[in-house]
Amino acid sequence: MNFTLKSSAIQAEVAKLRFRTKAFINGKFSPSASGKTYASINPANGTTIANIAACDETDINRAVAVARKAFEDGRWSQMKPGDRKTVMLKFVELLEANAMEIALLDSIDAGKPIYDCVNIDIPDAIHCIHWHAELIDKLYERVAPCGPDTVAMIVREPIGVVGMILPWNFPAQMMAWKIGPALAAGNSLVIKPAKQTSLSALFIAELATVAGIPDGVLNVVPGAGSVLGPALCRHMDVDMVAFTGSTSVGRDLLRYSADSNLKRIILELGGKNPQVVLSDADIDNVVPHAMNSAFWNMGENCSSGSRLIVHRSVKNELLKKLIKYTATWPLGDPLNPKTRVGPLIEPSHMATVLNYIEIGKKEGGKLVLGGKQVRQRSGGNFVELTIFDEVKKSMTIAKEEIFGPVLAVIPVDSDEEAVAVANETNYGLAASLHTRDMNKAHRYARAIRAGVVSVNSFSEGDLTTPFGGFKESGFFGRDKSSYAHEQYSELKTIWMQLG
Repeated sequence: MNFTLKSSAIQAEVAKLRFRTKAFINGKFSPSASGKTYASINPANGTTIANIAACDETDINRAVAVARKAFEDGRWSQMKPGDRKTVMLKFVELLEANAMEIALLDSIDAGKPIYDCVNIDIPDAIHCIHWHAELIDKLYERVAPCGPDTVAMIVREPIGVVGMILPWNFPAQMMAWKIGPALAAGNSLVIKPAKQTSLSALFIAELATVAGIPDGVLNVVPGAGSVLGPALCRHMDVDMVAFTGSTSVGRDLLRYSADSNLKRIILELGGKNPQVVLSDADIDNVVPHAMNSAFWNMGENCSSGSRLIVHRSVKNELLKKLIKYTATWPLGDPLNPKTRVGPLIEPSHMATVLNYIEIGKKEGGKLVLGGKQVRQRSGGNFVELTIFDEVKKSMTIAKEEIFGPVLAVIPVDSDEEAVAVANETNYGLAASLHTRDMNKAHRYARAIRAGVVSVNSFSEGDLTTPFGGFKESGFFGRDKSSYAHEQYSELKTIWMQLG
């Protein structure tokens, strides 16, 4: 994809944007049942972008009803796999044709640097849907070896109506990670985007219908998570809910499932992820990966490496080079193509991050970079890239997920201690390990309790590899890869006794 990243071109495209502000149910935009709306606020300047339909349980019920009807009559669930693939590939073509608009919507709505939206988020989102579309007619079912008098088939069928609750930090990308495999498997969807970031989800839903995905198969219901989340998860006609967000909310969703129809719940939750730098690491290689891990997307990333656990013998060299490297990531207007650090999502979250910084100082962390709110006159929620040195593993900033641009440097005295500290957390989503010794790389990558461990890099893998966590970072499922495709289907045995 060829994106033009000149400021003048970006502003010209922004001026042409059309915001979809109503719920998308049964292939049509419609207001909320109550007629209420809420303001979607630009995190970079505090202005209102648009007034979005504030849906409630009535709208969820309507969306689930049409999704159920679409599933049961087979307009999508029983479509031939090759035909479903053709429609999804048309969907991909429309996403590619409108990629810049989707990128701009996410940049404005979430405060994400347009650089990231253009180069990372939207290409990945489109590739995800493409990848799962291509997988549709390449997954084979099985026949069990049961003898000559029996035919035993092991088949997969779509689950049914799938609810999806999306986060605000990667709006289009996380939507794609979920709708790609779920649509490919033949399900009908009711999607609840984050209240702060609904614009790209509503546009993507419109494109899906234009591509030929039948009415009722992909529905988007915007509004408050505190209202729509329980309504969706308690609904007796929803067969599964996939959620990306906080661990505390994830616990609630499991309770809602237990109190209703025991629907399947897939949780991709938080993290307090370690970057483990051993004594023999290549420090010059560590620096850009450590930077990306800690500060990509302003640290508003569940896989952010917010704990830099480093051998004391190389700590000072690494810290000096890392602080210098931060100057290569300008903070500013997210629509400026040179910006690498944008605002935090909303004032309340900025206040939480700033409070963690104050706690870090009070508990004895050595503030060596940043720590303040900046660009107050812009009206945006900007916080400097912040680094604490000499952090003890018992400190709050070493234990709790901050979800902001705050890095805790924890020095250790041995490689074994580094791995032990890495595992001293309730979370287990992602980790990075840096060493020149491949024996250590293999041994310690196995020892670290996380769903994704990258070696000599910061990476979440690609679409061929599953993404998800251990412990309080996840429950039951994974995003990406063929494993994600399978989790949106039911496994059935068909046993035929021959005469």
